[in-house]
Amino acid sequence: MARSAAGLDDVDRAIVNALHGGFPICDAPYRKVAESLGLEEGELIRRLGRLLDEGVLTRFGPMYQVERIGGRFVLAALAVPEEDFERVAGQVNALPEIAHNYRREHRLNMWFVIATETPEGVDAAIAEIERRTGLKVYAFPKIREFFVELRLAA
Repeated sequence: MARSAAGLDDVDRAIVNALHGGFPICDAPYRKVAESLGLEEGELIRRLGRLLDEGVLTRFGPMYQVERIGGRFVLAALAVPEEDFERVAGQVNALPEIAHNYRREHRLNMWFVIATETPEGVDAAIAEIERRTGLKVYAFPKIREFFVELRLAA
């Protein structure tokens, strides 16, 4: 079976498309998804593991509205000197509170999401990032929430 440039064959694409935006809540969710795709449960799990290991998928898991369970999240940014970008990215990404981290072409060239179990956890994470990196964190708390569902076919 031919693979695309991203390393996906037709079965991989079907898995990604089936799981993007939904995962069954039942006693055997992997089995249910596998059956819907004409696969064995073990093959589905192996393929997901491979896609994660190869970096084709960067994350597979639920998305939570952390505020509804007592936590907090915030979009944050750093102005990182280019020569230090990889080092600082490693320092930021080492924290379990960091959900996403993106490079941008802007003075604030590193943008990331901090998600914590408690509201005060964000401030602690910001303080830790500033301590580790020696850089000021610019925090942009959510003022209003919008739902934009972005679904791209694999």
